[in-house]
Amino acid sequence: MLILGGTSEARELAAALVARGVRTVSSLAGRVSSPRLPAGSVRIGGFGGPAGLAAWLAAQRPRAVIDATHPFAAQISAHAVAACRAQRVPLLRIERPTWRPGPGDDWHYVPDVAAAAQLVPRLAERVFLAIGRQQLEAFAAVAECFFLIRCVERPTCPLPPRHELVLDRGPFTRAGELALIDRHRIGALVTKESGGAQTEAKLLAARTRRLPVVVVRRPPRPPAETVATVAEAVAWLEQTLA
Repeated sequence: MLILGGTSEARELAAALVARGVRTVSSLAGRVSSPRLPAGSVRIGGFGGPAGLAAWLAAQRPRAVIDATHPFAAQISAHAVAACRAQRVPLLRIERPTWRPGPGDDWHYVPDVAAAAQLVPRLAERVFLAIGRQQLEAFAAVAECFFLIRCVERPTCPLPPRHELVLDRGPFTRAGELALIDRHRIGALVTKESGGAQTEAKLLAARTRRLPVVVVRRPPRPPAETVATVAEAVAWLEQTLA
């Protein structure tokens, strides 16, 4: 079984399959120098586009491919659809349910991080930027705001002139997020529409402090058979392998 991973769902799925005696290979993009490794075999690095992935599938002949990548990993999801179609390998995507605003939430949806960077000066002077490190450069020219930037590893791109960097990895708690927001006198939050429980605490804390939240919408991904949970993925695999 090939698992396109790098998420908590991918690690949970790998553990469940290995416990059932299924041979798994988890593929990680390699963007983090010290990733949390799943059970089973692991390969790190890209395949070389859809043709490279198709060649890997032709050589290794997995029974199925599970796309358990991050909702913003649109490129590898598109490659998986094309490669699995070319090699006639069953493909399933685990799609996290999106977060939904609750009563009293002040959410502002934007199509991309560039739009988020344009919007935040109109919302607050001190901003909690929780979008990872890949697209921080979009905020580098925003001099009107102070940014509290949290990511797993130190960014290599240009950063805003006024910022503080926090290197940390989830899961996070509501109490911890409230303490962070209060300590830095945060007035707004920017996040990607990632979904999942591991990083939802910042939204709960923003609700408690009545902060506006800028939500970057997910990029489109090509259609594929989809489930919402690891348990559903395991049930699909059991049926497929049978």
